[in-house]
Amino acid sequence: MPTFTNKQNGIGIKRIFKATICSYYGFRAAWKNESAFRQELVMTIILIPLTFLLSDSANHWLLLFGSIMFVLFAKIVNSAPEALAGSVTLEHHALIGRAKDLGLSAVFIALSFLLVVLGEAIFQYFY
Repeated sequence: MPTFTNKQNGIGIKRIFKATICSYYGFRAAWKNESAFRQELVMTIILIPLTFLLSDSANHWLLLFGSIMFVLFAKIVNSAPEALAGSVTLEHHALIGRAKDLGLSAVFIALSFLLVVLGEAIFQYFY
């Protein structure tokens, strides 16, 4: 018996392919509309090769790589409500401002974590 669904992207393998395409659109939108995302992606491209040099084990490399990816993750998660808020109103609104500040706090935490992990790896490499 055929299964009917009201899900726009369908179910099963078809949904996975459509979700992949939507993810691509999200990355493209982040690149086009978010200068901070572009800066952090360039930082990622520069730092990833450095992780191979700085890491002393597979687990250490995963920690370095994960901390870099966490920054991109936080930036994309931060950008989504900002885009939504911009579609609601461009005027100052206290709750929208709070939501934006909370999103930026997530990016700050991710960048701080990266700084600590990368700083430790650099210290261990040179000393």
